[in-house]
Amino acid sequence: MNPVTADTLLRASPLPALEARVLLMHVLGWRRTELITRGDEALDAAQIDAYRALEARRVEGVPVAQLVGAREFYGLDFEVTSDVLIPRPETELLVETALAAIEGQTAPRVLDLGTGSGAIAVAIASARPDARVWAVDRSAAALALAERNATRLLHAKRPGGALAFLSGSWYDALDPSLRFEAIVSNPPYIASGDPHLEQGDLRFEPRGALTDEADGLTALRAIVAGALAHLAPGGVLWMEHGYDQAAAVRTLLAAQGFSDVHSQQDLAGIERISGGRSPR
Repeated sequence: MNPVTADTLLRASPLPALEARVLLMHVLGWRRTELITRGDEALDAAQIDAYRALEARRVEGVPVAQLVGAREFYGLDFEVTSDVLIPRPETELLVETALAAIEGQTAPRVLDLGTGSGAIAVAIASARPDARVWAVDRSAAALALAERNATRLLHAKRPGGALAFLSGSWYDALDPSLRFEAIVSNPPYIASGDPHLEQGDLRFEPRGALTDEADGLTALRAIVAGALAHLAPGGVLWMEHGYDQAAAVRTLLAAQGFSDVHSQQDLAGIERISGGRSPR
């Protein structure tokens, strides 16, 4: 009987080649180059069973990020669980835009609302070690995960200090006297009944982080309505939203008195985030 090797498992897999390789590297603890140089080595039964178990779960639809417990975002390797949204490349636009807004400022204060895995807050804190960053979420499991990611990915002695993780809904947990140079958020914005909620990875992500069970704008309205009371003069608010919500979000921002209201397109040409500036 021929031995089972990495090569034979990959050739027989029903998964896309990239997904099969990621799962097998996770099981074996190998780098990609080792799949090439050691691909003909016989694997033991435990390794084979572990891979096939993950493969079967992926066939059922469980996201790869949840199976391997990690996802890269903004050059950082974040721990991921089923308690949080999986960080996605298009959300990096929110990080880049926030960083551009605070460029040149000394020790800027940044607030991330609905932090989830902490991807946005930690990415900003990593790129700007002097920034003082607060992260809010109503999920205790999400906050615990975000704190683990911050501890592992950020320097313990960064000039801006440790991130402040607060439990609450949007602004409720904040000291009313705090003012921020930038507020960012990737809130639930999918409308109830949207067929995407029952498709792909979204089926396995926390529903409360995806939809407001209404028109998709509930969280965005709340964030916009409370932002000016927590922004420093000239501070910015930027939010991610759905592909068809940019105009509605710009209207919300303008109605609250924000200036320089506009949207930014992601690499696919979709208006992915919208924001504005508080009066000076």
